[in-house]
Amino acid sequence: MDLCGLDASGVDLTGVDVAMGLFIETRLEGAVLADTDLYRADLGYAVLERADLSRACLAKAVLDYASLQAAMLADANLGRADLYKTDARGACFRGASLRGALLLDARLEGADLTGASVQETSFKAHLDEHTLVDGLTGSVYGPAYITADGAPRELAGRDLEQWLQQRGATVQVLNAPSATTTYYAKISEGYPRSHPQGIVRRSTADGLTSDHAFTRNLRWEPTEYLRLYELGHNDTDHVEISEAEAAAFITRLTKNPPL
Repeated sequence: MDLCGLDASGVDLTGVDVAMGLFIETRLEGAVLADTDLYRADLGYAVLERADLSRACLAKAVLDYASLQAAMLADANLGRADLYKTDARGACFRGASLRGALLLDARLEGADLTGASVQETSFKAHLDEHTLVDGLTGSVYGPAYITADGAPRELAGRDLEQWLQQRGATVQVLNAPSATTTYYAKISEGYPRSHPQGIVRRSTADGLTSDHAFTRNLRWEPTEYLRLYELGHNDTDHVEISEAEAAAFITRLTKNPPL
């Protein structure tokens, strides 16, 4: 299913199988997606405010920059989902599985994580005194950013553990491994390394890997290119390049955007 950029506010997709669906920039305000299969769906930049995603399968889904304000995700499966800069303020994650999820720079102020489970989850999120974590169990990588009295502060390690435990969570804060990013240029006849067909980056953080390509939309978006290449399903070749070369490509493309 491809609903990219469309307004589907209020749609009822209860129990529908839309795995691998494309919902980039789709408006789904107040939509009913209870028990819906959204496995590996791309919901980047989607608006899901007040949507009902109870018990939905969002395993390995992409929710980068999506708005989940006041959304219902009780008992949803968000295992290994990507929630980079996702705005989930006031959202309900009661009983949800967030195992292996990437909550990098996500907004969880006022969110309800009661009884949710985490396991090696990247919890570099923004929390506040209204974030509920009673019964949250498992393990996370920090640091998290706690806002109190209007001023955010970074908490990691034992300090983050204590903050969570004081609020009823049973969570171990792990030492985060270093993050790495490798850039690649897609090359072919007529597209040398100096002027490649495109660029891709592979980022590894907290033991998890994610791939993004810089697209015609002039932004980094999830891509399956490297995974498919490793499986032998595409012929376009690539070479590793430096971060500076990647930055130069982005500068050229931004100054002369494709039609």
